Amino acid sequence: MRADRLVSLVLLLRQRGRLSATALAQELEVSTRTVLRDIEALSAAGVPVHAERGRYGGFALLPGFRTELTGLNHDEALALLVAGSRRGAQAFGLGSALASAMLKVVDALPESHRDTAAGVAERLLIDPETDLLARRLEGDDVPDPIAGEVRRAVFAGRKLRIRYEAVGRTPHWRTVDPIGLVTVREQGYLLATRSGKDRTYRLSRILAAEELAEPAERPQRVDLDRAWQERGTRFRTGGDQVTVLVRVDPARREELVGTALVVLAEDAEAGEEGAEDGWLRLKVTFQDARHAEWVLWKLAADAEALSPQWLRTALHERATALAARYGASTR
Repeated sequence: MRADRLVSLVLLLRQRGRLSATALAQELEVSTRTVLRDIEALSAAGVPVHAERGRYGGFALLPGFRTELTGLNHDEALALLVAGSRRGAQAFGLGSALASAMLKVVDALPESHRDTAAGVAERLLIDPETDLLARRLEGDDVPDPIAGEVRRAVFAGRKLRIRYEAVGRTPHWRTVDPIGLVTVREQGYLLATRSGKDRTYRLSRILAAEELAEPAERPQRVDLDRAWQERGTRFRTGGDQVTVLVRVDPARREELVGTALVVLAEDAEAGEEGAEDGWLRLKVTFQDARHAEWVLWKLAADAEALSPQWLRTALHERATALAARYGASTR
């Protein structure tokens, strides 16, 4: 929206001083022509923005033009800036709104806190996009129009019509009563009910969404943390789940634990002389046989399924087929 862009433009000039039209256009993700029109609109509205000519010229505000947020101490300001560095808002389509809000917070801080809090926040990194091995951490990519439609229905308490693509199934439309939104490891979920039964939908699998005028059938108050835990418990204890005893290299432990439903037991293995040899032995539960086979195959030689036997057999057959493929003479 243009009003938000105008505010962001003023805040950029407040915090960074003189900026060229090109630099402002890059920051605001618009054309330089749009920036020039916005500058004219600000001037007409009485905002003291002026142009400085020359090779290093640009646009700037007259000194002293600002607002101030009082009553905010250093730690409170730092907490806000750290919260703004988290990427969870991306899953709900609020990434740009959060960035704009943090810009406003920094500008509104009293001068005694602004520079210090912003400098300290630069020393903290929350939820980086990759781990130490440069592996990109998976997150949901939800189009803003879909995220916005879902978000509005949740907040307004109206029914929501979604076109959902469940794993291995053909997408189709369904009408749900939205309860709330949850983000876990950069993946967003919609908690809802459908025909009175609890349902959980992955936001990235919603292909289209439409807020309806009809009020949603849902309780006035909700404890999302409790609701999420209850659904997680039902998910882990239902369906065609399988329990596997596996030994794994500690370097791959987090990968195993991160994909399993639940860890039932964990111990360090002992060597022949009673000393720990470094590997771990875990008893974990997977969603189904296919899930278990996929996870253990992905861990390759860094893990070994000890039981059940059918899983060992399945992995052996996979490995044999692969060895045969690459052991054949080149044509």
